[in-house]
Amino acid sequence: MARGWESKDVEAQVEATQAPYQKIPLGTKSPEQIYREQQRKDLQLSRTRIVNDLASATHPNHRKSLEAALAHLDKKISELG
Repeated sequence: MARGWESKDVEAQVEATQAPYQKIPLGTKSPEQIYREQQRKDLQLSRTRIVNDLASATHPNHRKSLEAALAHLDKKISELG
């Protein structure tokens, strides 16, 4: 019996999510390196959001708060190196 389009689509999605993990050889990075990279990515995403919010902020106190958050994120990113 032939499989339906939906089941093939789900199978393709599952393979797509597993593919990045299969391409990286095991043991190339230490758990700490992986953790630091994930932390850096998280901080970069937060920084992007803050920069976008800052571009549209009009209230001076809100801008000041966003600028302080941006400075804090920049410091944390530089610490991760």
